[in-house]
Amino acid sequence: MLAASTRFMSRVSAANRTRAIAKQMSGVAGTKPPSDAEAEPVVRFESTLALRTFTLNRPRKLNALNGEMLNLLRPKIEEWNNAELCNVITGAGSGRAFCAGGDVESVIKYAADEKTRHKALDFFKREFDLDLLLASLRKPYVAILDGLTMGGGVGLAAGAPFRVATENTVFSMPETNIGYCPDVGSSYFMSRLDGELGTYLALTSDTLKGRAVFDHGFATHYLPARRIPILLDRLSNLETSDRMSIDRTLEELSSELEQEEPRPPFIDEKRVAIDRAFGFNRVERIVAELKLLSAEGDPTIREWASQTLQTLHHRSPTSLKVALRAIRLGKTQTLTEALNMELKIATAFCNGASPDFATGVTAVLVTKSKERPEWSPSTLGEVTEEIVDRFFSRHSKFLKDTPTIGDITLGEETRGASERGYLKYTLPTENDIRDVIIGADPASGDMGYTLEDLLEYFRDSLGAKSGVDEKILEVVRRKTTVVDNDDGNFVWLRWKH
Repeated sequence: MLAASTRFMSRVSAANRTRAIAKQMSGVAGTKPPSDAEAEPVVRFESTLALRTFTLNRPRKLNALNGEMLNLLRPKIEEWNNAELCNVITGAGSGRAFCAGGDVESVIKYAADEKTRHKALDFFKREFDLDLLLASLRKPYVAILDGLTMGGGVGLAAGAPFRVATENTVFSMPETNIGYCPDVGSSYFMSRLDGELGTYLALTSDTLKGRAVFDHGFATHYLPARRIPILLDRLSNLETSDRMSIDRTLEELSSELEQEEPRPPFIDEKRVAIDRAFGFNRVERIVAELKLLSAEGDPTIREWASQTLQTLHHRSPTSLKVALRAIRLGKTQTLTEALNMELKIATAFCNGASPDFATGVTAVLVTKSKERPEWSPSTLGEVTEEIVDRFFSRHSKFLKDTPTIGDITLGEETRGASERGYLKYTLPTENDIRDVIIGADPASGDMGYTLEDLLEYFRDSLGAKSGVDEKILEVVRRKTTVVDNDDGNFVWLRWKH
């Protein structure tokens, strides 16, 4: 009797499961399948042992940030930052993007009407507040950039002490392409990339892909995407928040440069050309230098210069001039100061300082036109200093009601937003290498350095960090000469000034 009852209950249970599955798949019993919004939250939060992970979850929208996501992210991250059981926070995205930007279409709609404009400004403020919070956490933060990482997505990652690129990473600040200006702290962090690379990327909206995101200093580590689950498992089992332990874990999983991998796109002669052309403080001078480069020397550089000229011509002239001034000012600012400057720029755009933001979003994202948008003014020469001042001057009428980002102090030891915090786990910068060669680094001593000495110095100071030798060799080729002391026994490097 008991056995028969058990068999009967088992058949009932199996039938119930079958009906439940059928209902879920086909929406029987007069109900519709749940919508995406009902079925999946726009941000998923997970706790695994000492690891806390947020996953942006709007894959059809490439995880573009909207107001709902901002409302969910900030309180949860603040909670984790204060939780004793949390050792590490990670951020990721579902689908083929980490985060492809902010919901600028909604921003433009809000900004078009004075009655709703405050909603556009509030979105920017809350987005920048979140960026600063993530850059200032006490708990170590690991941003996993496995996919498109653009605009607002860059802001979510830039302040993280650990920024992990994979072969799927596509990095870009595309704002000048839509008549806006790179924001989310870009005037701070892009101005700190080697040479004028950040200026070039900010003005052209060009992309870095895969390992190049690491080679050129934005990502701190490069891992094959297939190792991300292993990384998360290792991080969840850490019994400490010690950053050196996290760095060692990342290095153990990092990928060495493969023989068949392409070299970084902006090295050697092309980097020389970028620094030469984009080192000026006026966009007109940059354009003039590119015209010279397009008519002389190496065919590869001529082609690059010609293509860059075409790209800049397609961009908003107002955006180019505003972006250049912002990145020059950002180089001497704190992250908080840079974000507040960028919030002024966003406010000025929303208040009508230029029509180009609305023009660009409509052309690029709505109608998806391939033609040059109808920028106003249409040429660089027509963009006067008075127009650029609208975005920066404290006397500008377009900066009325600008919100303010407050500084966040969450611990001297762990300020990810400090310059050294931002660069600490990247490959050595060009300035780091220069300081050792010229003796400005306190640990470098006052003796000359041979190439082997230089490599050994950074191997000792950075451990077995992937990519160090390749970075140093490229900088040495481009920025140093070799000097002999005339006895043939000692050859050292001299930095080109």
